[in-house]
Amino acid sequence: MERLLRRADQVGREGEVPVAAVVLDGEGKAVGWGSNRRHRHQDPLGHAELVALARAARLRGSWRFHDCTLVVTLEPCPMCAGALVQARMGQVVFGARDPKRGALGGTIDLSRHASAHHRMNVVAGVLESRARSQLEEWFHQRRQRAAAEKRPD
Repeated sequence: MERLLRRADQVGREGEVPVAAVVLDGEGKAVGWGSNRRHRHQDPLGHAELVALARAARLRGSWRFHDCTLVVTLEPCPMCAGALVQARMGQVVFGARDPKRGALGGTIDLSRHASAHHRMNVVAGVLESRARSQLEEWFHQRRQRAAAEKRPD
């Protein structure tokens, strides 16, 4: 998580929402990684989790991840949580909970939802205060820049 938070910080400096993810295989080896790239690539699917999943699937030659763990700095949204269920991810570990959009316990828990055909283990709140403050600070700075741009000189 420490490494992901450093990567997320770098992504935030590049203008993206500071979220990073990695897929670890059963032996703990990184087999897919990603960070948000929605703004940079104008890609609505450019969430860190989906980028990491796509890379891992290409590298592994499989879309099934029963033996893998996805680690991400922010609780996955409904789109990403749905993809993780579809990918049959074995475990998800995340940092900051997202009470507004989180879909692994924040607003809904798709890992336990009646429609889920696959159950995965979820570990929430790893380095949560650090992950949360990183996001809060990034959004605070973004709001300040936007307000400054609106002010007349």
